[in-house]
Amino acid sequence: MAQPPIFSLEGIALQQGGRWLFGGPTPTSGAAPIDLHVLPGDRLALIGRNGAGKTTLLKIITGKIEPDRGHRRVKPGTRIVFLEQDPDLSSYATLMDFAIGGEDAPAAHEVDAIAGQLGIDMSRPAATASGGERRRAAIARALAQEPDLLLLDEPTNHLDLAAIDWLEDWLSRYRGAFITISHDRTFLTRLTRATLWLDRGTLRRKEVGFGGYEAWEETVYAEEARNADRLDAKLKIEAHWLERGVTARRKRNQGRLEKLHQMRATRAAMISGAGTAKLKLSSDDDFKSKSVIVAEGISKSFGERAIVKPFSLRIQNGDRIGIVGANGAGKTTLLKLLTRELEPDTGTVTHARTLTGVMIDQQRKLLEPGATVRQILAEGGDWIDVRGVRKHVMAYLKDFLFDPGLVDTKVGILSGGERSRLLLAREFARTANLLVLDEPTNDLDLETLDLLQEVIADFDGTVLIVSHDRDFLDRTVTVTLGLDGSGKVDIVAGGYADWEAKRKPGNKPAKTAQQPVHDRSTPSQQPGAPSKPAAAPKLTYKDQRDYEILPARIEELEAIIAKGEALLADPGLYTSDPKRFATISEGIANARAEKDAAEERWLMLAEMVEG
Repeated sequence: MAQPPIFSLEGIALQQGGRWLFGGPTPTSGAAPIDLHVLPGDRLALIGRNGAGKTTLLKIITGKIEPDRGHRRVKPGTRIVFLEQDPDLSSYATLMDFAIGGEDAPAAHEVDAIAGQLGIDMSRPAATASGGERRRAAIARALAQEPDLLLLDEPTNHLDLAAIDWLEDWLSRYRGAFITISHDRTFLTRLTRATLWLDRGTLRRKEVGFGGYEAWEETVYAEEARNADRLDAKLKIEAHWLERGVTARRKRNQGRLEKLHQMRATRAAMISGAGTAKLKLSSDDDFKSKSVIVAEGISKSFGERAIVKPFSLRIQNGDRIGIVGANGAGKTTLLKLLTRELEPDTGTVTHARTLTGVMIDQQRKLLEPGATVRQILAEGGDWIDVRGVRKHVMAYLKDFLFDPGLVDTKVGILSGGERSRLLLAREFARTANLLVLDEPTNDLDLETLDLLQEVIADFDGTVLIVSHDRDFLDRTVTVTLGLDGSGKVDIVAGGYADWEAKRKPGNKPAKTAQQPVHDRSTPSQQPGAPSKPAAAPKLTYKDQRDYEILPARIEELEAIIAKGEALLADPGLYTSDPKRFATISEGIANARAEKDAAEERWLMLAEMVEG
């Protein structure tokens, strides 16, 4: 028998900062009030732009924020736990004090059991703990409480790759329900089964994991653009900008991925052999003339520990270099060596005389809260010089997915993600031919990540990136420098998946989320070499028929699911007629299962057709 929801929001509306974030005072004042039902075992991705209200919605679910209208219902006995982005540890002496402090705190031995697996010393003073240590302590506290509904706000921020892998494994075995906000596409794709999309005050739900979100989003925006033809000119312009900012950008990025694969193939040809650190061209003189950073035999140790063992590297103008490894493996040290912020113990680092850099670090130096967006970008004026080109500040704001109307808004009112996006907008305007990004994806929404991918691809210079975001690296870098903690630096043409494949020879590089379906390597190809399109298999009569009729059947099933969910939205149904509630719930579950199978079948056929 289908189980009732463990949590529900019904008719939620909330006013914030003088505007209605969700819903409104009347049904015609704006977006519809929010309804949400969470069933046992739900695995939900919560998607939306920075400032859309994602974190606020999670706080409404926990009861930390009271809505202006609507009801919050929790099934008796349900334990809801919230993993915040930046929990306040200021009143705690140690990480353990934080983990076992406050209401509903877990026992110390339960925290220790999880902390041991995460590799965190809970006796560390809270005041001096790093971002990664604070994040692991918060995870240990949250998971040790054995929640029925777990709310995760950017859970992978500040985590290294090993900790992310551990968290993914834990959540894959977790029997409760969870809702997660994350910019980590790999994390979302692997774990979620349904998507909540918070967009302009409206919450949509689709029973498809994050892997199907982008196609759904583009379908919705395309429909809005068609509907805009019946509206006034102003709305047409807004709809066009909205579609251009999402679907067109992704289509352009598809082309950029093709170019990226070609650049990786070129770089693979420069690597002289497995385990060799020096990169070469067939004409070494030509390669040297294009080099902007030359590291010769550099190494660095702290005490008796070798952080970077001797290695050499030539970085060309236009290279996109990714640096990966566990926390403490030496990523930031290597970055500082390459940028000459730190002197090596042995060897030399030489920069081209024309090299000028901009660094955006993971600390995100706080922008002055009292300053306006206009002051941050254009020193209070109307125009900004963007790498030598004069642009109006309001037009530039649109380039970075801001509403131009925010130009005179104070920084302190912006969300954390919006502040990060504003910082990126300011730094990318500066004239430079070296861009250094230290954990650039923290606090950014998915659309800003698409934008960042585009800006990096179009950047006329060299890029150095330290990141734990696997998908982002696979979409942006041409060469990966991988550190395993022993001091050895692996140099691999390609992204994170290529480095992983080298570390584990039995593995093949994972296909990235937006890699073209025809880009399939064969065992005979050299690493990074251009792949040949696979021969397209012919469709049988049944295949062709399924390809044609399944979209209509999927729409029918979506209508059945929507009708059932509308019936279940009646708060009195479960109490007045539990048998009917169970029948409707079972019907929804069956329709979802059939729809999932139909979508998988149609996507497979679509790949065959497109191949």
